[in-house]
Amino acid sequence: MCATRLARIDDFLQTRYIDNGKLPHAHLVVARGGQVVHRSLLGQARLATADAPAVPLAEDTLLRIYSMTKPITSVAFMMLVEEGKVALEDPVHRFIPGWRNLGVYVSGAPGMFMTKPTDAPMRMIDLLRHTSGLTYGFQTRTNVDGAYRSGKVEPFAQKEGLQGFIDGLAKLPLEFSPGTAWNYSVSTDVLGYLVEVISGLPFEQFLQQRIFGPLGMVDTAFYAAQDKVQRLAECYIIGAGGKLAPATQGWPDFSKKPAAPSGGGGLVSTMDDYLRFCEMLRRGGEL
Repeated sequence: MCATRLARIDDFLQTRYIDNGKLPHAHLVVARGGQVVHRSLLGQARLATADAPAVPLAEDTLLRIYSMTKPITSVAFMMLVEEGKVALEDPVHRFIPGWRNLGVYVSGAPGMFMTKPTDAPMRMIDLLRHTSGLTYGFQTRTNVDGAYRSGKVEPFAQKEGLQGFIDGLAKLPLEFSPGTAWNYSVSTDVLGYLVEVISGLPFEQFLQQRIFGPLGMVDTAFYAAQDKVQRLAECYIIGAGGKLAPATQGWPDFSKKPAAPSGGGGLVSTMDDYLRFCEMLRRGGEL
């Protein structure tokens, strides 16, 4: 690994994204064979405001890892597959009976949906590969994802826990018959719920006992605890005038324990913690 060539990545990120204000920060790590060969910390974890100075990005900065939560949730589910507690070909309604008669969208709007039966039941493997027929509300493409938005059908918006999320999905049609197409969706959030149901442990407790604890991932959780919240990086969006602004309204608060932990995008972590998870995968799943 050439240090000079790797350093060019830092220059590129700094000039193309940090200096011009497109991104507040970037934490880059290149590892090979379990060894870190390059690391760079660029920009600020929190930009300066009228009331506070900027906070530089640090190695132990906590970041919202959003959809990088998905690999962790999927590994947790596959642990249960390895233990023979569930099979990839099992229909989802084996553990979520209320989903047995889910229909596929034909026409109509929320409250007046016309549906047809699925060609085949949704299977566990459909959740793992996003061929379930579920969707995300932010897709803004169809009447179905519009119903997700209006009904706030996502874990981040739930006050009734993961069960409330699952019950909400049971009232909505699928975009397509499971196994016939691919669509990025809340499928992995459903896997998180299934981990809880099949294992008999709360989802977050299963992750702590079976993955985070054994791997020494001491900074990975579904929220930043009070003694760690000062290390949580601010989340930014492009605001007025094309400048970065804190993402506040409508965005989840990762400084409080959620009612429904999102297996699809709810974890906060550090780069070093996530490297421990990646190294476990590189070793073939050895914990």
